[in-house]
Amino acid sequence: MGPSHVQRILAQLPPGRLMSVDLLRGLAIAAMVLVNNPGSWSYVYAPLAHAQWHGWTPTDVIFPLFLFVVGLSIVLARGKNGAFPSVGWVQWSRALKLYGLGLFLAVFFYNFRDTSYSWFSDRIEGVRWMGVLQRIALVYIAVCYLVRWLPLRGLVVTSLFCSLVPWLLMLWVPYQAESGEVFLGQLEFGNHFSAWLDQTLLGSAHLYYGDARPFAFDPEGILTTFPAISTCLLGVLAGAMWQNSASDLPAREKLALRWLRAGGSMLLIGQLMHPLVPINKALWSPSFVLVTAGVSLMLLAGLYYLVDIRERRRAVAPLLVFGVNAIALFMLAGVVGRLLIMVPVADTTLKGWLFGRIFQPLFGDYAGSLAFAICCLGLFYWVMWQLYRRRIFWKV
Repeated sequence: MGPSHVQRILAQLPPGRLMSVDLLRGLAIAAMVLVNNPGSWSYVYAPLAHAQWHGWTPTDVIFPLFLFVVGLSIVLARGKNGAFPSVGWVQWSRALKLYGLGLFLAVFFYNFRDTSYSWFSDRIEGVRWMGVLQRIALVYIAVCYLVRWLPLRGLVVTSLFCSLVPWLLMLWVPYQAESGEVFLGQLEFGNHFSAWLDQTLLGSAHLYYGDARPFAFDPEGILTTFPAISTCLLGVLAGAMWQNSASDLPAREKLALRWLRAGGSMLLIGQLMHPLVPINKALWSPSFVLVTAGVSLMLLAGLYYLVDIRERRRAVAPLLVFGVNAIALFMLAGVVGRLLIMVPVADTTLKGWLFGRIFQPLFGDYAGSLAFAICCLGLFYWVMWQLYRRRIFWKV
């Protein structure tokens, strides 16, 4: 990208915004799109895939990073001295739109290659009630109420409560399979209290891992939404640190250092907890909350120092194009990604044909799969740039 393109990006940034937050949001959504669109799921480099169960990879940080930024944005939208408004139709409208968009993506699929395929049976009767956008919606509206009702100390206590109580329920509450077998404290794939709760309340047909045994479950399930609220609240608390700080240069540098130290401490503590409290994204364990919030806070500190204090913006400016239209990008990538696997070409799909005929022969298996994802991201960037340059910012 040439200097003139970067200058146009910076010149059209909406006024009154903390640039590092838009960049962090852009980084999160760009990474999400990149890892969700490989040329083939059979060929994905380990850092670009989720941990199989316990443990974490850079990919596991992406969704918590986005929720962390949601919390930040709730605070920063009020400015330095702004009070939180009453929660009303504006907030509920945003949450309902997000949830509705998540349901739209859940039903936006048709198997044209199967003449006996029933869209109504597969997508409507078996609709997935929980998902990425659905979780964002639920977390967002819950946090809006919490920041309106509670002081900072109350938010700290609530964050701890939302993280620890679900974990204690998983360890201490017995649950029973259809066979009559009773389990307690299991933390295995398809066998944990959260999975039992998802299957009991939502039904296996409506869950992402509907074939898991002995219990189907959803990685964005009911119980694990509560520790996700904790992640968002940690973003709120980081924003409160900014809101309560002075605006002179030494104070801003001190804030960046405080964020960096706090993030590093959380990352270290979460990692040390791993042998006793496994880091696990699907369970959204307390150690996972600490590790991912720690990484998020360190990234925020670095970007804040780089672009808002030192004003070195050119290298990272393109992320703004993604950051100010994050939900539009997510929806575009979701729709295009589904179309690529819906359109039949020869004996495969359009995505399979493009990967097998172009990317795989040119770059090989793993590099070709990554090259496909990068090309998708480049295409989506061009579309987002057309919106950005016309100052079209899609607000849900």
